[in-house]
Amino acid sequence: MQSKKIPPKKENYRKILELTSLGLTLPSSIAIGLFFGYYLDKVFGSHPWLLIIFLLFGIASGIISLLRGVNKYKED
Repeated sequence: MQSKKIPPKKENYRKILELTSLGLTLPSSIAIGLFFGYYLDKVFGSHPWLLIIFLLFGIASGIISLLRGVNKYKED
């Protein structure tokens, strides 16, 4: 099979979309951590400890994902 070359204009759009998704990585990770922490606090009645723990997990996960994405973009 022949590999198709992507036109430069479409390649620029692809990079813009990748950078946009990076901007959503951190807030979405934090929101997921908050959701799980809040839910588990309701289930186990341990308010606010699990919320705080899962918030920290969400922040750490978001930062790690963000750094991986930035490093991937820098390599291109």
